[in-house]
Amino acid sequence: MKTLLSAATLALALLSLPFSAHTASATKVVVQISDDAPRTWNIALNNADNVLAAIPGAEVEIVVYGPGIGMLKAESTVANRVAKAVASGIKVVACENTMRKAKLNPQDMHADIGYVPSGVVEIMAKQGDGWSYLRP
Repeated sequence: MKTLLSAATLALALLSLPFSAHTASATKVVVQISDDAPRTWNIALNNADNVLAAIPGAEVEIVVYGPGIGMLKAESTVANRVAKAVASGIKVVACENTMRKAKLNPQDMHADIGYVPSGVVEIMAKQGDGWSYLRP
């Protein structure tokens, strides 16, 4: 019983530590954007920036699919913010399934982004690997 109580006490103590006390190497967050509203994009990009500011070295990946894919086009209203996010270390990827359905190719898209075969599957894989999930 004493061992069980000690383990429970330790677990509670670890949970009560400030978030900044957690190691940066264990901090990974995948952000879903499937919306084409600039407001949603700005919130998501702000959230990603805030994670990096609070936890230097954190891994942040923004996965874009569905109606949100148009915001990754080279001339989109958030193109400058996407470039800034990528330059700061945030990985931004587009769903190739959505691009095919929208008849888009990499030449239509922002030059700094990456690509994944399926946005939904990418998010599932990240969560399966222990990444936190955020959808603004």
